[in-house]
Amino acid sequence: MGEKTETRQGWMGLLARAPADALARLWEEAGLGMPRHDWLRPPETGAVMVRGRAGATGDAFNLGEMTVTRCAVRLADGRDGHAYVQGRDKAHARRAALADALMQGAEAAVVRDKVLAPLAEAEAERRAARARRAAATKVEFFTMARGED
Repeated sequence: MGEKTETRQGWMGLLARAPADALARLWEEAGLGMPRHDWLRPPETGAVMVRGRAGATGDAFNLGEMTVTRCAVRLADGRDGHAYVQGRDKAHARRAALADALMQGAEAAVVRDKVLAPLAEAEAERRAARARRAAATKVEFFTMARGED
């Protein structure tokens, strides 16, 4: 698994971008069950403003709103987990928050190997497939020098 998923920011981003069904399947296959936890913030859906930049360097502008679901949990041993995921899937937000909390303790190796690594591999493949599709449409322009007789 890449260096990016070793940091909390990395794994939280990966969990947020992961397809909900893939996270649910990997969670069950890893045998993580549903650890005992209390809600710091039960899953709730809202909207956030997405900002963009023209040409990635220009002034920032409001692109539009995006629906997100956020959640925060506290495990029985006191570890906290937080998550923001795109869309309205409360179960996805809950699993992502639980994974965040578990990554801060003894279960980190299991979560990393059984959940995060497969999610990172699938994301890398999706990105590579998108890059291949984009490359297939690439047009190269060139100029031929003409001789002036």
